Amino acid sequence: MQRPVVIGLILLIVGNLFSAFYDVSIKWLPDDASASTFLLVRQISSVFMLLPVWLYSQRPMTTHISVHLWRANIGSVGALFLIIGLMALPLATVSSLFYSAPLMIILMGYFFLSERITAAQTICTGLGFVGILIILRPSEMNWYGIAVLFSAFTFAVNQLALKKVPHAEHPVLTLMLYNLLGIPATLVIAAFQGIEGLSWELVGVALLSNAFLLVYHWFCVLAYRKAQASDIAIAEYTGLLFIVFLGWLLFDEWLDNLSWLGAALIVLPSLFLPWLGSLLSKSAPKIADTLTGK
Repeated sequence: MQRPVVIGLILLIVGNLFSAFYDVSIKWLPDDASASTFLLVRQISSVFMLLPVWLYSQRPMTTHISVHLWRANIGSVGALFLIIGLMALPLATVSSLFYSAPLMIILMGYFFLSERITAAQTICTGLGFVGILIILRPSEMNWYGIAVLFSAFTFAVNQLALKKVPHAEHPVLTLMLYNLLGIPATLVIAAFQGIEGLSWELVGVALLSNAFLLVYHWFCVLAYRKAQASDIAIAEYTGLLFIVFLGWLLFDEWLDNLSWLGAALIVLPSLFLPWLGSLLSKSAPKIADTLTGK
């Protein structure tokens, strides 16, 4: 495996640990909290948290404001739907559904960015979809589950959109614009719903979740710039292990036997992807020689 791919995988795995911490923090929101109010507070506080880093980095600027505007607005809607899902569904269920995003990244990377997909990635993606269906159990589907799936779709789109941002652009600028440019859309949604549940407890949770989420996004920016999306997106599945463990440890949530089977189909192929890719690449010439009679 090439060095940039290995580095990208490591960055993404570490980032997903902080993503799991972010999901956990949403569970600590007050009962009367509004998802849109929380998102608005989180975005505003994110900008203030990133501002000193931006100033220290000599105020980097961008020439791709349209890409950042697109990412920020679709990201705001996706984040709102994810928060709604986290507030209503068990942590492990939300996480299992959200981890359809890597599959979407691989497929969209192939169709829209002309990224190469190996046979091993195709097998892993197929097994991952089967695992998600097992965990999802379509007969038990509800609107909150659909909201989480839509959030996963927006996440996949945003990760691929990072490819349109030059590698030389400073990551802190990408993170700050992602929050800053999304504030107007969130403000409109919050104003429509009414600013509800605003409290110091909500602000505290927002600051804590910000710290986790910003670290996660930072690692994502670095990872997806280091290697092509289809090579490392499979590592997103490791976050499922983190979230299941934290859900059990903190909220006494646990997956049943069928869900464990689904989780295994999602996670295990990603762990064996390098070995599977090597095996297929070595066996392909032998198969070709057999077919040609050599």
